Amino acid sequence: MGRTPRLSRRQFIGTSLPLLACVGASPARAAQRGLASAAPTVNPWLVDRALDALARHNGAVWSRDVIAIADFGLPSSAPRFHLIDILAGTTTSLRVAHGKGSDPDHSGSLQSFSNVEGSMATSEGAYLTDDTYVGVHGLSRRLTGLDPSDDRAEARAIVIHAAWYADPAILAQQGKLGRSDGCFAFGEQDIALVLARLGPGRLIYAGKA
Repeated sequence: MGRTPRLSRRQFIGTSLPLLACVGASPARAAQRGLASAAPTVNPWLVDRALDALARHNGAVWSRDVIAIADFGLPSSAPRFHLIDILAGTTTSLRVAHGKGSDPDHSGSLQSFSNVEGSMATSEGAYLTDDTYVGVHGLSRRLTGLDPSDDRAEARAIVIHAAWYADPAILAQQGKLGRSDGCFAFGEQDIALVLARLGPGRLIYAGKA
């Protein structure tokens, strides 16, 4: 008896979407169910906010296999950046730094958001991932802010990048990560995963419940 051929991810998506249409399930509805079931440990309020952002920015977000939620209600010592793989039904949680302007006393917890240029703060809202480039922090990914609360992301050069102050050694020394200038800064051991999983056209929602 021959083996049943396995579908690649691209083939799976191509065959699944017509099936969803046949049973009356829209891609948005499928994403809603998939996100909720794949992220049971993520703050439900932030999951709802991410789903709302996905609906509002439906035309801009053209890849929905992976969605990221940054839970800035948690301290920087906690894995609070959630990579939610809707197709696989899994969540990978990593540590991410927040901006200096959002935590001026370096308490380890985000105190406030800001979208003001020069604030060095983290901005709340929905982001669209864009292309990669090589900058002062090595390979990085540009972001576009989709909401009024983060629409200056490009002007502020808010991106995804690696940083030494987000490495486990810093956490072990001071019990918290260092702070960025408002970027999503990851440890050098995690940046390749983040950049690979969050390719162009995907949604990141950053917030605090």
